[in-house]
Amino acid sequence: MGPSARGANGRRAPMADINVTPLVDVMLVLLIIFMVTAPLLVAGVPVNLPDSRAKALDQDQQPIQISIKGDGQLFIDDKPIPADGLPDRLAAIASNNAGKPRQIYLRADRELSYGRVMQVMGELNRAGLNKVALVTAGSEEKK
Repeated sequence: MGPSARGANGRRAPMADINVTPLVDVMLVLLIIFMVTAPLLVAGVPVNLPDSRAKALDQDQQPIQISIKGDGQLFIDDKPIPADGLPDRLAAIASNNAGKPRQIYLRADRELSYGRVMQVMGELNRAGLNKVALVTAGSEEKK
């Protein structure tokens, strides 16, 4: 057997090892605190950004615009599409661009139900077109 940890008078000698468990607990709590507070620090300050005369970045391909009017009518790049023809049209777009997926801009009327917009997004996802950006108008400040 190894050497005993008992001293000359029969009592245990103090342990000289560092207990790492409390250190790990404290570090995890600090990590969680920083992860929660960091996004709040960035988004809290309103900034009036300057105008720029820089040109827009060159894109290889123009994004595809899918629009949904208030009555539910669908358009792909200003061409009307019947609701039942959307899956076939999206599959054709996906097959034409199999190498590099194209960006999709989804524009929907504000009066539409959330379910209708999600149906179109579901069809986009099923066709493999996952680079979808939702287009909105700039917000107006109320005075």
